Amino acid sequence: MPSENKIKARNSDCIRLIQITDTHIFESPQDSFDGLDTLATLRAVVGHIKRQKERPDLVLVTGDLVHDPVSAAYLRFRGELNNLHVPTFCLSGNHDDPALMHASLNQDNVHTDRLVEIEEWRIILLDTHLGSSQSGRLAQDELDFLERSLKKLSGKYVLVCLHHPPVIIGSPWMDAMMLENPEDLFAIVDRHPEVQAIIWGHIHQIFKNRRHHVILHGSPSTCVQFKPGASEYVRDELAPGYSSFQLHEDGRVTIEIIRI
Repeated sequence: MPSENKIKARNSDCIRLIQITDTHIFESPQDSFDGLDTLATLRAVVGHIKRQKERPDLVLVTGDLVHDPVSAAYLRFRGELNNLHVPTFCLSGNHDDPALMHASLNQDNVHTDRLVEIEEWRIILLDTHLGSSQSGRLAQDELDFLERSLKKLSGKYVLVCLHHPPVIIGSPWMDAMMLENPEDLFAIVDRHPEVQAIIWGHIHQIFKNRRHHVILHGSPSTCVQFKPGASEYVRDELAPGYSSFQLHEDGRVTIEIIRI
């Protein structure tokens, strides 16, 4: 059974949540992602968050924590996120090794708990990792976990998180490596009006849409950005960024994209 965590918001009327994603930390300081120092950009994002007047209640990291899954890279990642002194919950992406990630984290402020309770909201983190594939898939036990959790959360508001997008984003090369079974996800979500938003990483760009009443949100990366609408990899010159959420006590969700 995936682990759970209960935290308290600073202001019960409005939960402040940060989503960072696709940090792609390397083992060696000499390595880079298309010439970009990913540790430096993550450090800049962490510094920007710390300087904000309103501190977040929690941070979500939606996958691809590291570029190559080795212990040293996870330890470098954990060291940076611990500097926030905020409860931080991490999902695996296609670049991660879930077992190694779990073993390397879960110390200090950085966790891999899969169900987070905070005031009137519940956050469910789903694992879409699919072996060596760049695509993602929700295994049956993940779908069962989602269904079981939602049945217990009647009357609460729910934010669902995953790494791979469950919808086409309009960038052909990225759409070829999306979630393979989105229909299984939506078959469950459609039965549970508690779900207010689904968020993800992987795409290194902004995506905004709705499906019925559910907000669909893809976040920019803390490192390299991908050009929207491209048929193959094209680096976008936009700055690294992250997403800032306000989860209101009446179920409303407001989102701001922040570039650094």
